[in-house]
Amino acid sequence: MKSAQEDQYLEFVAERAKALYRSAYVLAAGDTYLAEDLVQETLSRVYVHWKRVARADSPAAYAQTVLVRTSLTLRRRRSTGERPTGNMPDSAAAGPDAALRLTLLDALGQLPPRDRAVLLLRYWEDRSIKETAGMLRLSSSAVRSRGTRALNRVRALLGDSLSDLVPH
Repeated sequence: MKSAQEDQYLEFVAERAKALYRSAYVLAAGDTYLAEDLVQETLSRVYVHWKRVARADSPAAYAQTVLVRTSLTLRRRRSTGERPTGNMPDSAAAGPDAALRLTLLDALGQLPPRDRAVLLLRYWEDRSIKETAGMLRLSSSAVRSRGTRALNRVRALLGDSLSDLVPH
């Protein structure tokens, strides 16, 4: 890669890495190590195709699409459904919403990866149904039905416990 292109890529990484990590954290259901792996894999794939990515209308949207697809591919490839339990956070959570955040992440973690991706793109990233459908290679109606089912599932998982966690 030429120096100017490499500088442009490094600038892109500096601007987008944190946002990609936040999305990856949600896709990984709070698994910080998996989120870091997803971001690293995404950025390496973007690097390989940087000439094409740099010419795209939105390199950030391209990277977000790569992140979501990488997450879904990784979930399919896992040979085991084993999940670690009793994770200890790296540091203490700050603020009164720590219990709410953990409860929501736990509920999201119980959703299938594709449903979690729909919720992430539609409500966290505030993407349109059409954009979400394109990123996930689904029809618009599939995005709507998956989104509705996923929200209902999260509501059922949370039950009345969410109202106890929300500050009044």
